[in-house]
Parts: sequence; structure tokens; C-alpha cells
Amino acid sequence: MGKQVTEMLKGTLEGIVLAILSERPAYGYEITAWLRDQGFSDIAEGTIYALLVRIENRGFVDVEKVPSEKGPPRKVYSLNDSGREHLAEFWRTWSFLAERLEQLRDGAAPA
Repeated sequence: MGKQVTEMLKGTLEGIVLAILSERPAYGYEITAWLRDQGFSDIAEGTIYALLVRIENRGFVDVEKVPSEKGPPRKVYSLNDSGREHLAEFWRTWSFLAERLEQLRDGAAPA
């Protein structure tokens, strides 16, 4: 990933993770692996874990400790009602920005 993509991703990663969790509960490594499979190869596992702690502290997810075959129990995150509301706001904001960027790209910049 180039530097510009990395910088843009920083501002949207929370919304991306919430969107992943809106589909089904997941644990940190699982989210990281999915992102890497989608082409976000430069995302560090630690980045995702730090983000999960933040969204847990903000009350957007519920956490369940699930036994693991290897090592300590896994923390499985699932989106709760507050997280769904926050994700809906993220998508509204994303749509607004995407529309304005498309207008700029198409040469409809304000005079």
C-alpha cells in the first residue's frame, strides 16, 4: 500500500471494522486476516487490536471470551445497538464525502 492509501485508511478503519462486525462476530486476528485477504496487506495486527480496545471502550461492541484451542480465551467482538448507530452515521458521512469527491473529480468544483 502506498503512503496515501495508508493515511486515508487511518480515517476509515474504524468504520471498516464496524462494517465487518455488522456481518458477524469476530476476533482480532480474524479481522486482520480478512482485511489482508481484501488487499490491506500492510495492516498490522496491533493496529486492529488497539482499534478494538477503543471501540469496546466507546461502547460500540459487546465482548465475549471464547475458549481457544491454543492459548488464552479469545475475545470475540459483536456489534451492539450503539455500534450499529455509529456505523450508520459512518455510512452517511461516507456517502456525503464520496458524492462530493465524485463531483470534484468530474470537474464540478465550486466557483
